[in-house]
Amino acid sequence: MAPQRFHEQFDQIQRTLPDVPLAMGPDDSAEFIYEKGVVLARDGEEAQVVEDTVRTHFTAAAGLVPDHVRRAGPRTNRSGITRIQVGDPGQGGRTGDHAVAGALRALREAEGRTGRRLVSRNHVVSISVNACPGDEPVPVPLTEPLNPSPSEGAHDPDGAVGVLVVDTGLMHDHRSFPLLAHTGGDLQMRETDEDGVLQQYVGHGTFIAGLLAAVAPNTDITVRGTLNDAGAILEDAFGERLFDAVEEGGWPDILSLSAGTSNGRVDGLLGLDAFMRALRDQRTLLVAAAGNNASATPFWPAAYTSLPDYADAVLSVGALRGDGEFGACFSNHGPWVRVYAPGERLTSALTGFDAPVPYVYQHSTYDACRYGFGYACTCRSPRHSGVLSDGSGKPDQVMFEGFASWSGTSFATPVVAGLVAAHMTAHKESDPRAAARQLLAGNTEFAEVRGAHVPALLPATWRPVPVGPA
Repeated sequence: MAPQRFHEQFDQIQRTLPDVPLAMGPDDSAEFIYEKGVVLARDGEEAQVVEDTVRTHFTAAAGLVPDHVRRAGPRTNRSGITRIQVGDPGQGGRTGDHAVAGALRALREAEGRTGRRLVSRNHVVSISVNACPGDEPVPVPLTEPLNPSPSEGAHDPDGAVGVLVVDTGLMHDHRSFPLLAHTGGDLQMRETDEDGVLQQYVGHGTFIAGLLAAVAPNTDITVRGTLNDAGAILEDAFGERLFDAVEEGGWPDILSLSAGTSNGRVDGLLGLDAFMRALRDQRTLLVAAAGNNASATPFWPAAYTSLPDYADAVLSVGALRGDGEFGACFSNHGPWVRVYAPGERLTSALTGFDAPVPYVYQHSTYDACRYGFGYACTCRSPRHSGVLSDGSGKPDQVMFEGFASWSGTSFATPVVAGLVAAHMTAHKESDPRAAARQLLAGNTEFAEVRGAHVPALLPATWRPVPVGPA
């Protein structure tokens, strides 16, 4: 039996956030990752209520220390969030945090009285959602075509649709890929380690930009390197960084976001509350990945589309398997997922083309589909021995010359963002939210996901990938 990839990915994310002790939660089901010893509250009076309530509760509770309760770097910023330390975080680990759980319990009565959420864990928002992507990137020869292949059309600098990708940064040589000639933004800070080996998932933002440009050539794509090389960031920081991303170049037509987290709730992320309220009042359409947990549990911020105030502002995207007929094994699902698009074995640019770059697989694959599906799914792809997080295994190195095949709702998302942008160009529609409504209203393609008949958006240049039995 292959080791649990969620545990391996947890260790990888912990290494990239060395000063932030992390835990899995909410229990052994390990639905999300969060910061130990810290909770979040809104600035001002609510933060004071949380602090006072937790201290009083801890005074009367066995095993909890009221002296630990204090402000931990209060934030007076656009996100409007205060960090409150409720325990000694100690070291990171996979087990839950007693102090954080106690703080959440202490506020239940006050939240019930006010009908308003007052406190939250500080979740890790990640591109490798549930800390596991659909699969690992696989090298594709430069002689193979992209999938989706480039659509017909030209870039019009005066009429291009503005698309902002909040992700990892671009590879330094991304402009050697012709489709990304009109793509700008942040370069990846650290592409390789001291041995010249690509860091895990550093090409994620470049891969997404390539998919967008292929589906919608008349786009001005900007990629912001908001996420670290493991694609992870704490919730409280993420809200602030989203404001940074949209204010640097102005609110875009479309914001493509392939990151998120579940939190065991149905009312969103406290750390993103201010940003989402600001988004609601703009014309920007947020196209967001539904996540790779194979779960119906709401995944944020994609699941904001299920809240009445945000239904028009957010478009959540699940992934279809290679043939486009059914949902991918890893894709989240449920009534809060608005649309599905191809998300298995897509081909785009992972790196530039200056020189081949080595990559070492750091995580195991499964012997069978980890979600119990019976087709040859990407959970088991690519087959490799890998260098596991515990240091066992033999290095399994491959070379990337530019192209890769990769799977995940991360990649179905830019496909849909590109289709909305292409609709705007084709129909001279200046309102991205109206374009999304029109695109869905005129859609005639459907797929089956967990027994449900769901809308499927299939680019004309996308080629189905044969799917065989496991």
